[in-house]
Amino acid sequence: MSTALKALFLTNPSKNFNSYVHKCASLLKNFSDEGLVSGGALLHGHLFKKGIFSERFIAIKLLIMYLNFRKLPEANQILKELDGFDLVVRNCLINANVRWGNLVEARKLFDEMPERNEVSWTTLISGLMKHGRVQESMWYFERNPFKNVVSWTAGISGFVQNGFGFHGLKLFVRLLESGVKPNQVTFTSVVSACIETGDVELGMSVVGLIVKTGFEDNVSVCNSLITLCLRMGEFDLARRLFDRMETRDVVSWTAILDMYVEMGNLGEARRIFNEMPERNEVSWSAIIARYSQSGDHQEALNLFRQMVQQGLKPTISCFSSILSALASLELLRAGRNIHAHVKKIGIEGDVFISSSLVDLYCKCGETEDGRLVFDSIEKKNVVLWNSMVGGYSVNGQMDKAKNLFDHMPTRNNVSWGAIIGGYLEYKQFDKVFEVFNEMLLTGEIPTKPTFSSVLCACASIASLEKGKDLHGKVVKLGFQNDVFLGTALTDMYAKSGDIASSKQVFDRMPERNEISWTVMIQGLAESGFAEESLALFEEMRRTSAVAPNELMLLSVLFACSHSGLVDKGLQFFEEMERVYGIRPKGRHYTCVVDLLSRSGRLYEAEAFINSMPFQPEANALAALLSGCKTYKNEAIAERTARKLGELAEKSSAGFVLLSNIYASAGRWIDVSNIRKLMREKGLKKSGGCSWVEVRTHVYSFYSDDGTHSESAEIYDILELLRSEMLGSLKYLL
Repeated sequence: MSTALKALFLTNPSKNFNSYVHKCASLLKNFSDEGLVSGGALLHGHLFKKGIFSERFIAIKLLIMYLNFRKLPEANQILKELDGFDLVVRNCLINANVRWGNLVEARKLFDEMPERNEVSWTTLISGLMKHGRVQESMWYFERNPFKNVVSWTAGISGFVQNGFGFHGLKLFVRLLESGVKPNQVTFTSVVSACIETGDVELGMSVVGLIVKTGFEDNVSVCNSLITLCLRMGEFDLARRLFDRMETRDVVSWTAILDMYVEMGNLGEARRIFNEMPERNEVSWSAIIARYSQSGDHQEALNLFRQMVQQGLKPTISCFSSILSALASLELLRAGRNIHAHVKKIGIEGDVFISSSLVDLYCKCGETEDGRLVFDSIEKKNVVLWNSMVGGYSVNGQMDKAKNLFDHMPTRNNVSWGAIIGGYLEYKQFDKVFEVFNEMLLTGEIPTKPTFSSVLCACASIASLEKGKDLHGKVVKLGFQNDVFLGTALTDMYAKSGDIASSKQVFDRMPERNEISWTVMIQGLAESGFAEESLALFEEMRRTSAVAPNELMLLSVLFACSHSGLVDKGLQFFEEMERVYGIRPKGRHYTCVVDLLSRSGRLYEAEAFINSMPFQPEANALAALLSGCKTYKNEAIAERTARKLGELAEKSSAGFVLLSNIYASAGRWIDVSNIRKLMREKGLKKSGGCSWVEVRTHVYSFYSDDGTHSESAEIYDILELLRSEMLGSLKYLL
């Protein structure tokens, strides 16, 4: 700026006055376009000194600059010095008032004009459209005596911008009937109208007209055509249009990038992103959002940092995506920094930003901070309510979650799923069924994930009756072919003891994934069908592309243990890391110990425990002790018991297990000593829990529980039964 001004100041205007004036006008336009109003003011002072300010051409340029930046004192001063308001000056004032939203003043200036040209009419028509005054705009449009392509396009694009695509298309037909030839802006607006209305056939007709009129190589028209193809699902055609473009801008690249993002092809999307010669906020936001959604939160964060370093301002959707990534990474400090920034720039109140902030704080365990954000938003949508309910549920604060859920003005499937999922996560199965029944009574149709959650609850308490009822609802809604629901049903029947129905559901599944095979193999193994479980595993390896996972191989080892296939089980264990690349965990080692102990290979089992790369589980030692009891090997039993005792020092679970082993062996003095030691250490056994289903309602009971409304009567009945049993025992003796 300073270099250009210095060069101009050194120029002598008298040598070539017209050239000098045009240079001044060009500089003023550049200052106006780039927001350099201070440079324009300096040039204004220079022109005033040179006496060139009186040139009307220059004065108009100065007026436009000051009006663009709403420098009203300077603009008014120029207006005073101008000799009357001609057509150009009035048009400038109308345009400025339209931009400022002073539509009454703009109309007044227009109505008072002694003469008008096409600029006057088009400025008012497009200005009213931009402010949503569609009817007023069309009133002036119909009375416009200068209906050229610019005014027609102003009306068409105005309809599209205000969501009236169909009316925009009707106006386009009138344009064609009038004999006016469309330009590139007209075609861009018309294609946008086709996208909005979903009129594919008309869209293809417009494509033909674009080619016929020679606008197919125009960048903005091609960009709109690519968008039309993407909305139609014609991805190959969109890519062909992109490839044949001789000139592309950032919109072209962003459109094709967005296509691969929508297709879920992250690799190709990243390749396009890396090749882009120029990137804008939209392209950065698209790639960041995709990485966040795909679970690669760290890469999303890396890209966000690069974007900020390049001086680009993130959009609201970009902030929302990066807050979601930070929530998943549980980076609370970074999240607070982003929160401070969005608050500073005034977008904290946006519901998408606030929902992401609530999610961030809740995933980081700070539900109180999440609630502060939630309470600060006056106009809450269902997404924000769901975020807070889900946040409480994730943190196990189910009373607060349910209280907030009960006060929701509107609920959707996500709302019901959040509260049901929370109760399921914290094993409050009776509440799962209670809320699910409430959901059905409201007429809300459960989604597949909600059905899966409730089926999981049925499996957890082996409620076959409820599971069958849910199965019927799944079939009625046509969800039976869904792979996730089929898997949930397979698991529910298996865990409820109906292995025949479980196998039937599994066999009817049109497709199976890794989890489906795992559930069926595990269900057969745990239900005592060890040979069938191993046969199914072999069938999976032979007929499908599914690779075994940790849980599946654990079930296979369990099946081998319970069917006496020791060598086969050891082979599977050895193949875990070598063939499948899965490093065995504590549970796998425990299963091998059980495998060896059950078959009497106690010395191998003990050596296997001693060779483990980490401390054995208590259950592994218990399995060996059980084998010692069966095969009467006291030496190994004593050594194992000492190890179990050492392990028990670290947790109550170890003490309880050792106590149970001594009890099964009839060593009651040792049992008494263990329980005494637990009391001295302040350790308690976790309370047992049982469920009973009465008339489709599930009741939960814990040991020494008095929370049930009829607990006194229940304990009275239990005492009566105990007395009856003691009486019967005395009679038998």
